[in-house]
Amino acid sequence: MGKFVVSLRKNGEFQFNLKATNGQVILSSEGYTTKAACMNGIESVKRNSQEPKRFEKLTAKNGKFYFNLKATNGQIIGSSQMYEAEVSCDNGIASVAKNAPDAEVVEELE
Repeated sequence: MGKFVVSLRKNGEFQFNLKATNGQVILSSEGYTTKAACMNGIESVKRNSQEPKRFEKLTAKNGKFYFNLKATNGQIIGSSQMYEAEVSCDNGIASVAKNAPDAEVVEELE
């Protein structure tokens, strides 16, 4: 089962990473000014990851593939790593959809 890892950035903002069962980061959030906002972001990922139309697949200038997960209002709530192959990007989307709904939340705020 996947897990959301909540951490503090050097600038004092909160962020989360969704990790797959193998420990690989499959989705990263923006920075949040409060822990409560970060937790709301996690809940938004859990909900929106079940809607295929919320995933936006993109190609970077360097030719690598990545995706964003968007909320109902169109705001990006998480972004993936860069993938060499489009099929790997598709697998990343499937992994977020599979892992996010039941993922535990772990705080690593030290």
